[in-house]
Amino acid sequence: MPAILYFMFYASLGLGTSLTFLSSHWLTAWMGLELTTLAILPLMAQHHHPRASEATTKYLLVQASATGLLLFATILNGWVEMSWSINEMKNPYALTLAMSALALKLGLAPFHLWLPEVMQGLDLLTGLILSTWQKLAPFALLMQISQAMPPALLTILGLSSATLAAWGGLNQTQLRKIMAYSSTAHLGWSVIILQFSPGLALMALGIYILMTMAAFLTMKDMSSTKISTFSTSWSKSPEKMVAMILILLSLGGLPPMTGFTIKWLILEELTKQDMYTPATLIVMAALISLYFYARLSYFTIISLFPGTSNIKTYWRQKNIKDKLILPIATTAAIFLLPLMPLTLALTYFYN
Repeated sequence: MPAILYFMFYASLGLGTSLTFLSSHWLTAWMGLELTTLAILPLMAQHHHPRASEATTKYLLVQASATGLLLFATILNGWVEMSWSINEMKNPYALTLAMSALALKLGLAPFHLWLPEVMQGLDLLTGLILSTWQKLAPFALLMQISQAMPPALLTILGLSSATLAAWGGLNQTQLRKIMAYSSTAHLGWSVIILQFSPGLALMALGIYILMTMAAFLTMKDMSSTKISTFSTSWSKSPEKMVAMILILLSLGGLPPMTGFTIKWLILEELTKQDMYTPATLIVMAALISLYFYARLSYFTIISLFPGTSNIKTYWRQKNIKDKLILPIATTAAIFLLPLMPLTLALTYFYN
């Protein structure tokens, strides 16, 4: 694909997301969502592989269904409330439909089953875009209407996402499917705290994007998409594999990594709101998630997958053009804990 087409598609992704961010009217927000959807479809289908074509078709059908449902919810609210403003959606039926549509776009449970299948058919760079950038616009809309939603509905949505994604990722051997379930689980943490602290939910999303970016870039550098190939990547670069283990443990929320901090702050806020039962349930779901991250770390460096080669090291390292993004993302995903007081001050200022 020519470079000018890549530039056009990436610029359209940025333009669509920015348009949704700046929108106060549902129609302009809908246009931004459609622009981001149409911009990523050529990137998903660029390899002309049957699995990529299948993933592209599934993604188009799911996003079209979610967009149609969202448009129907906005029309219903406009008809009943005589308002198309995002902040003035008050009709309970329209709110429920809009939340379902945004949950489908984000891949939240119980609307998450399309995400692992779509992710499995994509290359790692497009999977990174789908797991990070494509979450921003729907999450921004969900933040704007979250204060009008019933708190119990958001709590159930967050708990179900964290729990079902944790169970779904247990027996997976494909790294892209594991990252898809990780996306659903982390968004569940953001959604459950959204009603009490939008700034904390936004910080959780930002930290998730940093950790996911570091994980995907490391997998792309190692050219690994399965546990069986990932477990032999230590011979290419032991230092990167050690960093990958720390990234995985950070995604699991193990202290003192970056991922532990946001879970700790969310649990603290939930206990302040006297939500002890949801806090206990989501911690138990996090323990299940930590298990399959630890399992992946075990297969990465402590043991070798059956049937591996006897080659100890590669005599020539692969030339990497971009040597800046990966170390920055890895450092942020692992060692961001000392900067948490500054991040918390900015979060409370936002709230």
